[in-house]
Amino acid sequence: MRIAVVAHKRKTLGGGLAELRERLAEQLPGEPIWHEVSKSRKAPKKVRRAVEEGAELVLVWGGDGMVQRCADALAGSGIPIGILPAGTANLLAANLRIPRDLAESLRIALHGARRPLDLGRIKGEHFAVMAGAGFDADMIAEADRDLKDRAGRLAYLWTGLRHVRDKPVEVRITVDGETWFAGPATCVLLGNVSTITGGIRVFDRAQPDDGLLQVGVTTAEGAIEWARTMARMALDRSERSPFVQITQGRRIAIRFSEPTVYELDGGARTAVKRLKAKVVPGAVEVCVPIT
Repeated sequence: MRIAVVAHKRKTLGGGLAELRERLAEQLPGEPIWHEVSKSRKAPKKVRRAVEEGAELVLVWGGDGMVQRCADALAGSGIPIGILPAGTANLLAANLRIPRDLAESLRIALHGARRPLDLGRIKGEHFAVMAGAGFDADMIAEADRDLKDRAGRLAYLWTGLRHVRDKPVEVRITVDGETWFAGPATCVLLGNVSTITGGIRVFDRAQPDDGLLQVGVTTAEGAIEWARTMARMALDRSERSPFVQITQGRRIAIRFSEPTVYELDGGARTAVKRLKAKVVPGAVEVCVPIT
């Protein structure tokens, strides 16, 4: 099998890319296709080049943003992804039980099972974990690369505290052709998996291969309501919070009363007033532990 590595060279795991080269040399008969990028948005071009060079398995070194860019490029290709979780949150890896350990994640990539996963699609771009707008996206947009490099996951806590007093915007959400929510909201989330940073389960019913996207709206305002919401998510079911509403569907249309920043798998995008999302069943194969 021809293996390609597409690596974010600023991300670290174990002994770094040098250790990865050594381990691959020990286990593979030939040299892998090797591409490094300085920013995740440059990854799709390298992934497409690797495919042209004959890659049959793409090992992705980086965080959720890097995995998202690579999954977007490989959607529908039939070429599987092996995740080497070298990022800050590594949410897709955590939900798939791929550990932040170079030796074990590489073993899973090379010898694990292949699992078809759904992807969400927004504005022509796929996502594997979650898409969000409002509080979630503002928090991510402000936690720039330098802050994440210095503080790791605490960067999100710091920027989140800065946005708990943000005012809600009017939102209308249509799910599979029916109006589901209309009113003020501080955060809208679309989820393909259940768990976010810190092991908090946002979507209790989420499965990444069920052909559905989870839809969540939060109306919490201020530090106290947000604290109650996060505590309920951490200790109980999210949908039992008085500030959370959750449903699921295949096609979702969202309209905001004012331009609102959105994010895909931890990567901030521009502000928009409308978003349309749909699920793409079985869009990509990912290497996962054998159960």
